[in-house]
Amino acid sequence: MQAWYPAGFDREYGCTEAEWLGWLPAAIGEPSWHSPAPGCAEVELASGRLALSWTPLPLRRIALVALPRLAVAFRFGSVDEAERQAFMKRFDLYMQRGGG
Repeated sequence: MQAWYPAGFDREYGCTEAEWLGWLPAAIGEPSWHSPAPGCAEVELASGRLALSWTPLPLRRIALVALPRLAVAFRFGSVDEAERQAFMKRFDLYMQRGGG
């Protein structure tokens, strides 16, 4: 989890598009959202909106292991800083994956 989130940034997630789409509703939580086209989503927040877009990347290969990758762009429009920070902290906590 980051300490601060700018209005626009890009990330790489270690998942397939199908996994991302399965996790997305719970990660977004209460705000209303829709997917106007494949590979993107728009989230309506109280002070503005978040545009998400994603693209599958080539597999990352480490020896015989092949890991899926997804490039995701986050673009907040007219969202005040406090709301942006709160939304992303919750989003990151939900998307956090780990083994144990």
